Amino acid sequence: MPGTRPLRTIEDMTREEVADLLNRCWMTHDGMWFFHCYKALGIEKASEINKAAIRSLAPMEMERIKKALGLEKRKIENEREFQDFFGAVSRLFIPDFMAIQFTYPKENTLRWDFEPNNCFAFKGMKRIGAVDGYECGVIFRLRCWMDCLGLKYRLSPEVERCLMLEDGKCSGEFEFDFSGS
Repeated sequence: MPGTRPLRTIEDMTREEVADLLNRCWMTHDGMWFFHCYKALGIEKASEINKAAIRSLAPMEMERIKKALGLEKRKIENEREFQDFFGAVSRLFIPDFMAIQFTYPKENTLRWDFEPNNCFAFKGMKRIGAVDGYECGVIFRLRCWMDCLGLKYRLSPEVERCLMLEDGKCSGEFEFDFSGS
């Protein structure tokens, strides 16, 4: 047919395009799963189930990621190893559309900052009318990752409910203790 382009194949896509597509599909599935739990069971039960799912997914997720990165036998023992590992993981699982930035403002500290009023979960919960009772699954997932890696840390602030509810901002820090690693 004149003027039509052939379909693109996965080989025609960049790695970033493939990762973005897979992450968007996964996050849409996750969002729709949460929406239907919320509609059927209410926000409290949906958040409880969401956190249980995240908690049970994290060990399998970390095992697969460590294996893919060649870390299956090693433990992360210092800040450099953590930064290398987390950098690789975030490139795979935390795409640009999530509007979150990670930095290392001081020794043994990972900081997260969402763009104001632009967390994908916050916007999704607002869209379905559940944001007032939503318990943050995003930072909870990061906590579960850290726990599965056996890392000692302090989270500031402690995150339960959505931080953006108060003033449209969500940021905080994981402060790690590598002394006993």
